[in-house]
Amino acid sequence: MSKPIAAIVGRPNVGKSTLFNALAGENIAIVKDTPGVTRDRIYAEVSWTGYDFTLIDTGGIEPESNDVLLRQMREQAEIAIETADVIIFLVDARDGLVDADAKVADMLRRSHKPVVLAVNKVDNYQTQQANVYEFYSLGIGDPIAISSANRQGIGDLLDEVTKYFEMTTGIDEEDDTPRVAIVGRPNVGKSSIINKLLGESRLIVSDIAGTTRDAIDTPVRWNGKDYVFIDTAGLRRKSKIKEEIERYSIIRTVTAVERADVVVVVIDAVEGIAEQDAKIAGIAHERGKGIVIAVNKWDAVQEKNTNSTRDYSQKIRQILSYMPYAEILFVSAETGQRLPKLFEAIDLVLENQNRRIQTGVLNQIMAEAVALQQPPSDKGRRLKLFYITQVSVVPPTFIIFVNDKKLMHFSYTRYIENKIRESFDFRGTALHFIIRERSEKDEGNK
Repeated sequence: MSKPIAAIVGRPNVGKSTLFNALAGENIAIVKDTPGVTRDRIYAEVSWTGYDFTLIDTGGIEPESNDVLLRQMREQAEIAIETADVIIFLVDARDGLVDADAKVADMLRRSHKPVVLAVNKVDNYQTQQANVYEFYSLGIGDPIAISSANRQGIGDLLDEVTKYFEMTTGIDEEDDTPRVAIVGRPNVGKSSIINKLLGESRLIVSDIAGTTRDAIDTPVRWNGKDYVFIDTAGLRRKSKIKEEIERYSIIRTVTAVERADVVVVVIDAVEGIAEQDAKIAGIAHERGKGIVIAVNKWDAVQEKNTNSTRDYSQKIRQILSYMPYAEILFVSAETGQRLPKLFEAIDLVLENQNRRIQTGVLNQIMAEAVALQQPPSDKGRRLKLFYITQVSVVPPTFIIFVNDKKLMHFSYTRYIENKIRESFDFRGTALHFIIRERSEKDEGNK
């Protein structure tokens, strides 16, 4: 089941980024030093009283601005509003209620989404109480006084936000139709792939990068099995402000990936894999989703030979070195070349995501791995691996009990992972490992 999504919206300069950082806390530091894994601070994972959710920051909404940047911020915020489960509407106590706040409130009211009104920059509630009460006139609920800079009132705000998650959690549980997100840079052929599979031009397609406006859920039936394809919207290039354009892409990608079981990352075969491709793939990797890389427009690549797919795959593996498990397909939305293989790959990944391995078999694999390559040691103390067990699926997650977590280097965890992959087909899915300490005395008393 996908995590709920909360989006922070409001006009410019009310403190959205400060609130975002306060809510995200140290979670921002989880972003890894891995090539391709996005470092954009536009989204973060947040946990509060047992709820895990994705938090999205947006540009400020300036309802009637002709400024290109502000207009783009407004569009970006509209995207976040469409995809969020709960909206945090941030206003500024020092500025008081301004006309732009009322216009943003009207926009939020039309969305029919739960809205939590947060009045920021309330450093002293006693002296600023009247400023807070003023926002009741917006008619969207009780204002919650906070100070993002001083982290005051943050708990009350989160309590109110997570209260709405109880209403949205579990809605899709009965629907077990596999959900497949089609993600990628603009104009790589995401909509064309879905149209070819459907046999009709249901989605808008043109040679202009980013003609798809909104994310669209498209039911697809193949060989008697149902799927839902999530087409992430392209970008309308209205200006050359690349950072803001990329923020659009990341918002759409994060929200689509969050809802998906399997993510198909579409790459343009002619242009080759780019930095933004790596960022988009990194988002899916971070969330432990099943991943298929579809190299589209393969028919347009000139001078191919018997080694072309192998050589191209090696380039992809090199750039996306942090996700060697991803399935790679070479397709053409134009001709339909190998598109049926896409369903085979999706089914394979879904099966592997849900694969469970018996504990006895896992411990046998680990014992053989340890015998072949001694665990690392430091200052005379050697790592000991006591026990391994699988605790969940989607993605397959394992706990390894060791004598000292600090000695369990990333490289040795990867070594154990590779040994498990050699024994079982986990293509297309990440494997997660949790390292826990257990004393040798405890192990001996088992």
